[in-house]
Amino acid sequence: MTLLRPIAATPRRARSLTQMLVDSITSRIRRRELKSGDKLPTESEIMVAYGVSRTVVREAISRLQAGGLVETRQGVGTFVLEGAAQGPFRVDPAALATIKEVIALLELRIALEAEAAALAAARRTDAHLAEMRRALDAFAHGIDESSDAVNPDFEFHLQVALASGNRHFADLMSHLGTLVIPRARLNTARLAHEERSEYLRRVGREHEDIYAAIARGDAEAARAAMRTHLANSRERLERAHEAADAPLD
Repeated sequence: MTLLRPIAATPRRARSLTQMLVDSITSRIRRRELKSGDKLPTESEIMVAYGVSRTVVREAISRLQAGGLVETRQGVGTFVLEGAAQGPFRVDPAALATIKEVIALLELRIALEAEAAALAAARRTDAHLAEMRRALDAFAHGIDESSDAVNPDFEFHLQVALASGNRHFADLMSHLGTLVIPRARLNTARLAHEERSEYLRRVGREHEDIYAAIARGDAEAARAAMRTHLANSRERLERAHEAADAPLD
């Protein structure tokens, strides 16, 4: 059994404790400090080493299991899986704990969703357009009702991914869920120094530009409109990040 030591940095938020523990153990596996077949310390030992609760330890172990890094054998313990050091590519929504990390995800989305929008313009059906229109109408209604409209915002992006005809785009969006929408994690209107309703209406106009390009089958315009939409979000967050790499609130 390899004993764990707590990482040097102290987490700034209680809700980041689980991810801190996941990151620490994952890092040790990647650096091969914990090797294939090694048994992790007991829950109690990890609790003492990191100063966290049993609930945090169990949730962290659950995430490591979901990531294919460890397995728990009933009555025996938790062990590092073979090949865990290589690690499959994955994006953990729970890791989006700072503005910097949300920016990194937006950069990935710009590359992927711009291409998905271009493919959607070439492959979309009338049914796809109807679903996009439904999401856009729900978004507008949400603004009128003083909602943050996160769910219809996500639904629009998901429908664009589905219309691409490539299931991998939609699979990634579904995996991330509404956490791909930055304002699900922070007050983007405040960061943009705008009234929330005006901020959301601007987002809505950007969505409409994407939809219009897809509807008329203009792949280049759809790609550009999606890139502009996501790049605008990234630029707002980059300006905020220049001031401080603060935890989201």
